[in-house]
Amino acid sequence: MWLYLLKRLVLAITITVIAVTLLFVMIHAVPGDPAATLLGPRATPEMKALLHQQMGLDKPFLVQIASFFGGLLHADLGYDVFSQRPVADIVFEQLPYTIELILVSIVWAAAVAVPLGCYSAMQANSLIDQAVGVLAVATIAIPSFVMAVYGLLIFAVALRWLPAIGPGEGFFDGLVHLILPSFAMGIGWVGYISRLVRASMLETLGENHIRMARSFGISEWRIVFHYALPLAILPTVTILGVGIAWLLSAAVFVEVVFARPGIGALIVQAVNARNYPIVMGVVVITTLLIVIATAVSDLVNAGLDPRTREKL
Repeated sequence: MWLYLLKRLVLAITITVIAVTLLFVMIHAVPGDPAATLLGPRATPEMKALLHQQMGLDKPFLVQIASFFGGLLHADLGYDVFSQRPVADIVFEQLPYTIELILVSIVWAAAVAVPLGCYSAMQANSLIDQAVGVLAVATIAIPSFVMAVYGLLIFAVALRWLPAIGPGEGFFDGLVHLILPSFAMGIGWVGYISRLVRASMLETLGENHIRMARSFGISEWRIVFHYALPLAILPTVTILGVGIAWLLSAAVFVEVVFARPGIGALIVQAVNARNYPIVMGVVVITTLLIVIATAVSDLVNAGLDPRTREKL
């Protein structure tokens, strides 16, 4: 187990280094002067030179990237060029909103999709199974930002059932404000997880230990949820860990549409303003989140299936 954790740590460091390096290259490849964008058309050459010095853009590329990695070793992500606040403070102020949105989206999607996939497997090739399959494909095909826009227009503007924008105030008001954004992000996962659970469940239900359980007269529902589901759910757990990256990208659109705070909205504002320190800080934090989520999903798999522990 310790060897596995060490490998995961090395992998996390490698992925972070590659992601940050690629982002540095892309930022320097973008045409235009960030100082001119930040200061406006009336900025003097002296003002631009001073801002270049403050942002470290007057140094060679290798020196800039080496300085950034040196800061990372001391948990220093730099300073915001506007407020002069530490980037880490700004990112971690917005991060809880995005994590909250992702967790609510994936929890309700899994709570609906897993029983739906199990029921489809039990009623394989029936009309209900075919109907669920059509709905699953339809929800997977609709992008989250399209679902967000239509959900906003229908439930917030036309019917006025739900609030349109903002994170809400207080616990219960915050939950109400999460309904539409989490629906827009999670609806595609309902179809994807249900299809994955169905396929895995059909394979598991054909194994020998399931046939033996049926021969002892155990009820079908107990066989499905007690014997088959712990094994059939393993691919879904792995996909959920990897899917954090997809959910983070979807959060960018959803947070902008619903005017919610979060790192998605933060990185959009930073890119538009050419605020490079904020962009770099968000990329580093999100990269680490993805690596941690993937590692956690692997550990959960090991807990559910003892056979996978031998591979760790």
